[in-house]
Amino acid sequence: MSNILISENAQSHFGKLLEQQPEGTNIRVFVVNPGTQNAECGVSYCPQDAIEASDTELTFNGFLAYVDELSLPFLEDAEIDFVTDKMGSQLTLKAPNAKMRKVSDDASLLERVEYVIQTQVNPQLAGHGGHINLIEITEDGAAVIQFGGGCNGCSMVDVTLKDGIEKQLLEEFSGELTAVRDVTEHAAGDHSYY
Repeated sequence: MSNILISENAQSHFGKLLEQQPEGTNIRVFVVNPGTQNAECGVSYCPQDAIEASDTELTFNGFLAYVDELSLPFLEDAEIDFVTDKMGSQLTLKAPNAKMRKVSDDASLLERVEYVIQTQVNPQLAGHGGHINLIEITEDGAAVIQFGGGCNGCSMVDVTLKDGIEKQLLEEFSGELTAVRDVTEHAAGDHSYY
């Protein structure tokens, strides 16, 4: 069973829209480019003849939502809301796992750290035009990361790493990760004794 949350406001919004559609029309929730940095969550009308046998059917208030097999794992914990503010009303779609499918608890430490970076750390850095990539996890349990985008050569990078990312990852993986190192520092450290 997929955990797609559609708020009551959004459900009544879809209900009103569907009243104006041909009988038997429902909605489809999907992800375009799932598992990539360009993943986008979308919603469209789903007439009866567009339902695939492999779709998952979710029942909401007054309508059904269909999710295709490929999108399903990427919509884990997705939230659809309908918010009204000064700018008017708009549908908001949050799909924290669209860029990367949820990893299982028994996945390797590397996979789980990568997942947290993609779903929690990078969205925070995106506001600054930057992102980080996980390069490796060393034998002594240090995650080696590389800054990219706007973080490169930014004087705040050390502060961001030490106060933000390292703290976040060490809390998330306490007892497993021992440190978080920047690849530049790591590379410098490796060759310092020549």
